[in-house]
Amino acid sequence: MYKVILYWLALIISVLFITNVHAQLPIMGAQQYPLYLPQLKNKRVGLVVNQTSRVNNMHLVDALLAKGINVATIFAPEHGFRGDHDAGAIVSNAIDDKTGIPLVSIYGKNKKPSPDVLNKLDIIIFDIQDVGVRFYTYISSMHYMMEGAAEQGIEFMVLDRPNPNIAYVDGPILEPDFKSFVGMHPIPVLHGMTVGELAFMIKGEKWINQAFDLKLTVIPVAHYTRRSRYSLPVKPSPNLPNDQAIALYPSLCFFEATPVSIGRGTDFAFQVIGFSPQKLGDFSFSVRSIKGAAANPKFKDQTVYGLDLRHSLSGGLNLSYFINAYKQLSKQNVNFFQRANFMDKLAGTDKLRLAIMAGQNEVQIKQSWQAGLNQFKHQRTPYLLYQ
Repeated sequence: MYKVILYWLALIISVLFITNVHAQLPIMGAQQYPLYLPQLKNKRVGLVVNQTSRVNNMHLVDALLAKGINVATIFAPEHGFRGDHDAGAIVSNAIDDKTGIPLVSIYGKNKKPSPDVLNKLDIIIFDIQDVGVRFYTYISSMHYMMEGAAEQGIEFMVLDRPNPNIAYVDGPILEPDFKSFVGMHPIPVLHGMTVGELAFMIKGEKWINQAFDLKLTVIPVAHYTRRSRYSLPVKPSPNLPNDQAIALYPSLCFFEATPVSIGRGTDFAFQVIGFSPQKLGDFSFSVRSIKGAAANPKFKDQTVYGLDLRHSLSGGLNLSYFINAYKQLSKQNVNFFQRANFMDKLAGTDKLRLAIMAGQNEVQIKQSWQAGLNQFKHQRTPYLLYQ
Protein backbone atom coordinates (compact mmCIF):
# COMPACT_ATOMS: atom_id res chain seq x y z
CA MET A 1 0.00 0.00 0.00
CA TYR A 2 2.81 2.39 0.94
CA LYS A 3 4.50 1.80 -2.42
CA VAL A 4 1.25 2.41 -4.27
CA ILE A 5 0.79 5.76 -2.52
CA LEU A 6 4.38 6.77 -3.34
CA TYR A 7 3.82 5.78 -6.96
CA TRP A 8 0.72 7.96 -7.31
CA LEU A 9 2.38 10.87 -5.54
CA ALA A 10 5.34 10.64 -7.89
CA LEU A 11 3.00 10.47 -10.87
CA ILE A 12 1.03 13.53 -9.75
CA ILE A 13 4.23 15.52 -9.14
CA SER A 14 5.54 14.53 -12.58
CA VAL A 15 2.33 15.61 -14.29
CA LEU A 16 2.32 18.93 -12.44
CA PHE A 17 5.97 19.51 -13.33
CA ILE A 18 5.46 18.71 -17.01
CA THR A 19 2.34 20.88 -17.14
CA ASN A 20 4.21 23.79 -15.57
CA VAL A 21 7.14 23.41 -17.96
CA HIS A 22 4.83 23.46 -20.98
CA ALA A 23 2.91 26.41 -19.54
CA GLN A 24 6.13 28.36 -19.38
CA LEU A 25 7.35 27.70 -22.92
CA PRO A 26 8.10 30.97 -24.73
CA ILE A 27 5.12 32.38 -26.60
CA MET A 28 6.20 34.27 -29.71
CA GLY A 29 4.99 37.79 -30.31
CA ALA A 30 3.22 36.61 -33.46
CA GLN A 31 1.15 34.11 -31.44
CA GLN A 32 -0.36 36.81 -29.25
CA TYR A 33 -3.15 37.96 -31.56
CA PRO A 34 -5.11 40.00 -28.99
CA LEU A 35 -2.10 42.28 -28.47
CA TYR A 36 -1.73 43.37 -32.09
CA LEU A 37 -4.62 42.37 -34.38
CA PRO A 38 -6.71 45.38 -33.25
CA GLN A 39 -3.92 47.66 -34.54
CA LEU A 40 -4.10 46.04 -37.99
CA LYS A 41 -7.82 46.30 -38.69
CA ASN A 42 -8.72 48.37 -41.75
CA LYS A 43 -5.03 49.04 -42.44
CA ARG A 44 -2.79 48.20 -45.38
CA VAL A 45 -0.13 45.96 -43.90
CA GLY A 46 3.40 45.30 -45.11
CA LEU A 47 5.25 42.26 -43.79
CA VAL A 48 9.00 41.78 -43.43
CA VAL A 49 9.06 38.00 -43.14
CA ASN A 50 10.76 34.79 -44.21
CA GLN A 51 10.45 31.05 -43.60
CA THR A 52 10.85 31.51 -39.82
CA SER A 53 7.75 33.72 -39.54
CA ARG A 54 5.51 30.99 -38.19
CA VAL A 55 2.41 31.17 -36.01
CA ASN A 56 2.04 27.66 -34.67
CA ASN A 57 1.86 25.63 -37.91
CA MET A 58 1.06 28.51 -40.26
CA HIS A 59 3.13 31.17 -41.95
CA LEU A 60 2.33 34.65 -40.64
CA VAL A 61 1.17 35.70 -44.11
CA ASP A 62 -1.44 32.93 -44.20
CA ALA A 63 -2.40 33.43 -40.57
CA LEU A 64 -3.12 37.15 -41.03
CA LEU A 65 -5.01 36.58 -44.26
CA ALA A 66 -7.16 33.99 -42.46
CA LYS A 67 -7.90 36.67 -39.85
CA GLY A 68 -9.11 39.06 -42.54
CA ILE A 69 -6.07 41.36 -42.40
CA ASN A 70 -5.20 43.26 -45.59
CA VAL A 71 -1.64 42.11 -46.33
CA ALA A 72 -0.69 44.47 -49.15
CA THR A 73 3.05 43.83 -49.57
CA ILE A 74 5.62 41.23 -48.53
CA PHE A 75 9.24 42.38 -48.15
CA ALA A 76 11.90 39.72 -48.82
CA PRO A 77 15.28 39.99 -47.00
CA GLU A 78 18.54 38.10 -47.68
CA HIS A 79 17.87 34.42 -48.51
CA GLY A 80 14.42 35.38 -49.81
CA PHE A 81 10.86 35.14 -48.56
CA ARG A 82 11.03 31.33 -48.49
CA GLY A 83 14.63 31.16 -47.21
CA ASP A 84 15.87 29.31 -50.30
CA HIS A 85 18.50 31.75 -51.58
CA ASP A 86 22.25 31.32 -50.99
CA ALA A 87 24.15 33.97 -49.01
CA GLY A 88 24.66 36.99 -51.26
CA ALA A 89 22.30 35.64 -53.96
CA ILE A 90 20.10 38.18 -55.73
CA VAL A 91 16.58 38.45 -54.35
CA SER A 92 14.22 39.80 -57.00
CA ASN A 93 10.82 41.48 -56.90
CA ALA A 94 8.02 39.07 -57.78
CA ILE A 95 4.46 37.99 -57.03
CA ASP A 96 3.88 35.32 -54.40
CA ASP A 97 2.45 32.30 -56.22
CA LYS A 98 0.26 31.22 -53.31
CA THR A 99 -1.36 34.53 -52.34
CA GLY A 100 -0.83 36.84 -55.32
CA ILE A 101 0.68 39.45 -53.00
CA PRO A 102 3.57 41.56 -54.41
CA LEU A 103 7.03 40.57 -53.14
CA VAL A 104 9.48 43.46 -52.80
CA SER A 105 13.17 42.68 -52.37
CA ILE A 106 15.00 44.51 -49.58
CA TYR A 107 18.30 42.78 -50.28
CA GLY A 108 20.75 44.02 -52.90
CA LYS A 109 20.50 47.51 -54.35
CA ASN A 110 17.12 48.37 -52.85
CA LYS A 111 17.66 47.81 -49.14
CA LYS A 112 15.14 50.54 -48.32
CA PRO A 113 11.94 50.52 -50.39
CA SER A 114 11.04 53.60 -52.39
CA PRO A 115 8.45 56.07 -51.07
CA ASP A 116 6.10 54.91 -53.85
CA VAL A 117 6.10 51.41 -52.33
CA LEU A 118 5.89 52.53 -48.71
CA ASN A 119 3.14 55.08 -49.24
CA LYS A 120 0.75 52.27 -50.12
CA LEU A 121 1.01 51.01 -46.54
CA ASP A 122 -0.23 52.09 -43.12
CA ILE A 123 1.90 49.76 -40.98
CA ILE A 124 4.92 47.49 -41.42
CA ILE A 125 5.41 44.34 -39.35
CA PHE A 126 8.83 42.76 -38.83
CA ASP A 127 8.71 39.10 -37.80
CA ILE A 128 11.96 37.25 -38.52
CA GLN A 129 13.98 34.87 -36.34
CA ASP A 130 17.42 36.36 -35.67
CA VAL A 131 20.47 34.66 -34.13
CA GLY A 132 21.87 37.55 -32.09
CA VAL A 133 25.01 38.24 -34.15
CA ARG A 134 25.78 41.70 -35.56
CA PHE A 135 26.78 40.55 -39.03
CA TYR A 136 23.63 38.47 -39.53
CA THR A 137 21.88 40.81 -41.93
CA TYR A 138 18.26 40.58 -40.83
CA ILE A 139 18.81 43.35 -38.29
CA SER A 140 20.31 45.52 -41.04
CA SER A 141 17.14 44.99 -43.06
CA MET A 142 15.10 45.94 -40.01
CA HIS A 143 17.17 49.12 -39.72
CA TYR A 144 16.35 50.24 -43.26
CA MET A 145 12.68 49.33 -42.94
CA MET A 146 12.41 51.28 -39.69
CA GLU A 147 14.05 54.27 -41.33
CA GLY A 148 11.75 54.07 -44.34
CA ALA A 149 8.73 53.89 -42.06
CA ALA A 150 9.92 56.89 -40.04
CA GLU A 151 10.51 58.98 -43.15
CA GLN A 152 7.08 58.18 -44.59
CA GLY A 153 5.11 58.41 -41.33
CA ILE A 154 4.21 54.70 -41.29
CA GLU A 155 3.78 52.68 -38.10
CA PHE A 156 6.35 49.95 -37.41
CA MET A 157 5.73 46.83 -35.34
CA VAL A 158 8.11 44.08 -34.25
CA LEU A 159 6.70 40.69 -33.32
CA ASP A 160 9.56 39.60 -31.12
CA ARG A 161 11.26 36.20 -31.02
CA PRO A 162 13.94 34.72 -28.73
CA ASN A 163 17.65 35.18 -29.35
CA PRO A 164 19.38 31.76 -29.20
CA ASN A 165 22.64 33.55 -28.31
CA ILE A 166 21.10 35.93 -25.77
CA ALA A 167 23.46 34.75 -23.00
CA TYR A 168 26.51 36.28 -24.68
CA VAL A 169 27.78 39.83 -25.07
CA ASP A 170 31.21 39.72 -26.69
CA GLY A 171 33.40 41.04 -29.47
CA PRO A 172 34.59 44.44 -30.60
CA ILE A 173 32.18 47.36 -30.85
CA LEU A 174 31.69 48.40 -34.47
CA GLU A 175 33.60 51.56 -35.39
CA PRO A 176 31.96 54.10 -37.76
CA ASP A 177 34.60 53.69 -40.50
CA PHE A 178 33.67 50.02 -40.86
CA LYS A 179 29.92 50.41 -41.11
CA SER A 180 28.34 48.22 -43.81
CA PHE A 181 25.35 45.98 -44.41
CA VAL A 182 27.08 43.30 -42.28
CA GLY A 183 27.40 45.78 -39.43
CA MET A 184 25.38 48.98 -39.15
CA HIS A 185 25.30 49.78 -35.44
CA PRO A 186 27.92 50.46 -32.72
CA ILE A 187 27.21 47.18 -30.97
CA PRO A 188 29.42 44.12 -30.34
CA VAL A 189 29.48 40.99 -32.50
CA LEU A 190 27.33 39.21 -29.90
CA HIS A 191 24.95 41.82 -28.53
CA GLY A 192 22.70 39.65 -26.33
CA MET A 193 19.46 41.35 -27.43
CA THR A 194 16.31 40.31 -29.24
CA VAL A 195 15.24 42.12 -32.42
CA GLY A 196 12.53 43.87 -30.41
CA GLU A 197 15.04 45.20 -27.93
CA LEU A 198 17.34 46.25 -30.76
CA ALA A 199 14.49 48.07 -32.47
CA PHE A 200 13.93 50.12 -29.30
CA MET A 201 17.66 50.85 -29.13
CA ILE A 202 17.90 51.84 -32.80
CA LYS A 203 15.08 54.34 -32.27
CA GLY A 204 16.20 55.49 -28.83
CA GLU A 205 19.83 56.07 -29.84
CA LYS A 206 18.70 57.80 -33.06
CA TRP A 207 20.61 55.43 -35.33
CA ILE A 208 18.06 56.04 -38.11
CA ASN A 209 16.89 59.23 -39.80
CA GLN A 210 13.84 60.82 -38.17
CA ALA A 211 13.99 58.32 -35.31
CA PHE A 212 11.83 60.58 -33.13
CA ASP A 213 9.00 60.41 -35.67
CA LEU A 214 8.81 56.62 -35.75
CA LYS A 215 5.77 55.11 -34.06
CA LEU A 216 7.24 51.81 -32.83
CA THR A 217 5.41 48.93 -31.19
CA VAL A 218 7.05 45.72 -29.95
CA ILE A 219 5.05 42.65 -28.98
CA PRO A 220 7.39 40.86 -26.52
CA VAL A 221 7.87 37.11 -26.17
CA ALA A 222 5.86 35.85 -23.21
CA HIS A 223 7.41 33.52 -20.61
CA TYR A 224 10.92 34.43 -21.73
CA THR A 225 13.99 35.55 -19.79
CA ARG A 226 17.65 36.08 -20.60
CA ARG A 227 18.34 32.64 -19.14
CA SER A 228 15.78 30.85 -21.29
CA ARG A 229 17.18 28.28 -23.68
CA TYR A 230 15.50 28.17 -27.06
CA SER A 231 15.97 25.69 -29.89
CA LEU A 232 14.92 27.12 -33.24
CA PRO A 233 12.13 25.07 -34.88
CA VAL A 234 12.97 26.39 -38.37
CA LYS A 235 16.49 26.99 -39.66
CA PRO A 236 16.94 30.78 -39.97
CA SER A 237 18.99 30.57 -43.19
CA PRO A 238 20.18 27.82 -45.54
CA ASN A 239 23.60 27.37 -43.91
CA LEU A 240 22.53 27.43 -40.27
CA PRO A 241 20.82 24.04 -40.13
CA ASN A 242 20.79 23.39 -36.37
CA ASP A 243 21.55 24.70 -32.88
CA GLN A 244 25.24 23.76 -33.09
CA ALA A 245 25.73 25.79 -36.27
CA ILE A 246 23.96 28.77 -34.70
CA ALA A 247 26.16 28.52 -31.60
CA LEU A 248 29.37 28.32 -33.69
CA TYR A 249 28.34 30.94 -36.23
CA PRO A 250 29.81 33.99 -34.42
CA SER A 251 33.16 32.20 -34.04
CA LEU A 252 33.43 30.71 -37.53
CA CYS A 253 31.99 33.47 -39.71
CA PHE A 254 35.33 35.32 -39.74
CA PHE A 255 36.66 32.47 -41.89
CA GLU A 256 34.43 33.80 -44.70
CA ALA A 257 37.13 36.43 -45.30
CA THR A 258 39.80 33.73 -45.67
CA PRO A 259 40.43 30.78 -48.02
CA VAL A 260 39.34 28.34 -45.27
CA SER A 261 36.10 26.37 -45.62
CA ILE A 262 33.58 26.30 -42.79
CA GLY A 263 31.46 23.63 -44.43
CA ARG A 264 29.43 25.50 -47.04
CA GLY A 265 28.66 22.84 -49.60
CA THR A 266 28.09 20.15 -46.95
CA ASP A 267 25.20 19.12 -44.71
CA PHE A 268 27.03 20.56 -41.70
CA ALA A 269 27.85 24.16 -42.59
CA PHE A 270 29.34 26.25 -39.76
CA GLN A 271 30.26 23.10 -37.87
CA VAL A 272 33.59 22.18 -39.51
CA ILE A 273 36.84 23.83 -40.60
CA GLY A 274 38.84 22.63 -43.58
CA PHE A 275 41.58 23.47 -46.06
CA SER A 276 43.60 21.87 -48.85
CA PRO A 277 46.29 20.91 -49.74
CA GLN A 278 47.60 22.00 -46.33
CA LYS A 279 45.79 20.28 -43.47
CA LEU A 280 44.23 22.04 -40.49
CA GLY A 281 43.47 18.70 -38.82
CA ASP A 282 42.81 15.02 -39.43
CA PHE A 283 39.09 15.24 -40.17
CA SER A 284 38.26 15.19 -43.89
CA PHE A 285 35.09 16.20 -45.71
CA SER A 286 34.06 16.69 -49.33
CA VAL A 287 32.49 19.86 -50.69
CA ARG A 288 29.78 19.96 -53.34
CA SER A 289 27.43 22.47 -54.91
CA ILE A 290 24.07 22.66 -53.13
CA LYS A 291 21.29 24.58 -54.85
CA GLY A 292 19.83 27.30 -52.67
CA ALA A 293 22.53 26.96 -50.04
CA ALA A 294 26.00 26.89 -51.62
CA ALA A 295 26.02 27.11 -55.40
CA ASN A 296 29.76 27.68 -55.71
CA PRO A 297 31.41 26.94 -52.34
CA LYS A 298 35.14 27.02 -51.59
CA PHE A 299 36.87 23.78 -52.65
CA LYS A 300 33.87 22.63 -54.68
CA ASP A 301 34.24 18.96 -55.70
CA GLN A 302 37.34 18.64 -53.51
CA THR A 303 38.25 17.02 -50.20
CA VAL A 304 39.61 19.22 -47.42
CA TYR A 305 41.16 18.47 -44.04
CA GLY A 306 40.53 20.11 -40.71
CA LEU A 307 38.35 19.94 -37.61
CA ASP A 308 34.96 18.41 -36.89
CA LEU A 309 33.16 20.67 -34.41
CA ARG A 310 29.74 19.05 -34.60
CA HIS A 311 30.00 17.61 -31.12
CA SER A 312 32.32 20.15 -29.49
CA LEU A 313 31.40 22.54 -26.72
CA SER A 314 30.08 25.67 -28.35
CA GLY A 315 28.63 29.05 -27.53
CA GLY A 316 29.91 32.59 -27.29
CA LEU A 317 32.83 33.96 -29.29
CA ASN A 318 35.78 31.57 -29.49
CA LEU A 319 38.79 33.02 -31.32
CA SER A 320 41.05 30.01 -30.86
CA TYR A 321 39.91 28.26 -34.06
CA PHE A 322 40.63 31.37 -36.10
CA ILE A 323 43.95 32.25 -34.47
CA ASN A 324 45.25 28.68 -34.73
CA ALA A 325 44.31 28.42 -38.40
CA TYR A 326 46.07 31.72 -39.08
CA LYS A 327 49.24 30.50 -37.41
CA GLN A 328 49.22 27.15 -39.20
CA LEU A 329 48.60 28.51 -42.68
CA SER A 330 50.83 31.56 -42.34
CA LYS A 331 53.77 29.27 -41.58
CA GLN A 332 53.06 27.59 -44.90
CA ASN A 333 52.96 30.92 -46.78
CA VAL A 334 49.21 30.86 -47.35
CA ASN A 335 47.65 34.31 -47.78
CA PHE A 336 45.19 33.99 -44.90
CA PHE A 337 43.48 37.39 -45.01
CA GLN A 338 42.57 37.23 -48.70
CA ARG A 339 39.64 39.61 -48.16
CA ALA A 340 41.05 41.92 -45.52
CA ASN A 341 38.42 44.60 -46.10
CA PHE A 342 35.61 42.09 -45.62
CA MET A 343 37.29 40.76 -42.50
CA ASP A 344 37.35 44.26 -41.04
CA LYS A 345 33.68 44.78 -41.90
CA LEU A 346 32.73 41.54 -40.15
CA ALA A 347 34.77 42.50 -37.11
CA GLY A 348 33.61 46.12 -37.24
CA THR A 349 37.23 47.21 -36.88
CA ASP A 350 40.68 46.49 -38.30
CA LYS A 351 42.08 46.05 -34.78
CA LEU A 352 41.16 42.36 -34.58
CA ARG A 353 42.96 41.47 -37.80
CA LEU A 354 46.00 43.55 -36.89
CA ALA A 355 46.16 42.06 -33.39
CA ILE A 356 46.12 38.52 -34.79
CA MET A 357 48.83 39.41 -37.29
CA ALA A 358 50.88 40.92 -34.45
CA GLY A 359 50.76 37.62 -32.55
CA GLN A 360 48.39 38.59 -29.73
CA ASN A 361 46.58 35.70 -28.04
CA GLU A 362 42.86 35.40 -27.37
CA VAL A 363 43.09 36.67 -23.79
CA GLN A 364 44.94 39.80 -24.85
CA ILE A 365 42.53 40.50 -27.69
CA LYS A 366 39.41 40.01 -25.58
CA GLN A 367 40.80 42.20 -22.84
CA SER A 368 41.02 45.07 -25.32
CA TRP A 369 37.23 44.87 -25.82
CA GLN A 370 36.16 45.02 -22.19
CA ALA A 371 35.82 48.78 -21.77
CA GLY A 372 33.65 49.02 -24.87
CA LEU A 373 31.52 46.06 -23.80
CA ASN A 374 30.95 47.53 -20.36
CA GLN A 375 29.85 50.81 -21.89
CA PHE A 376 27.53 49.01 -24.31
CA LYS A 377 25.90 46.98 -21.53
CA HIS A 378 25.14 50.19 -19.67
CA GLN A 379 23.88 51.89 -22.84
CA ARG A 380 21.48 49.08 -23.76
CA THR A 381 19.91 48.78 -20.28
CA PRO A 382 16.89 51.09 -20.90
CA TYR A 383 15.87 49.04 -23.92
CA LEU A 384 15.87 45.55 -22.41
CA LEU A 385 12.51 43.78 -22.19
CA TYR A 386 13.49 40.53 -20.51
CA GLN A 387 14.88 39.92 -17.02
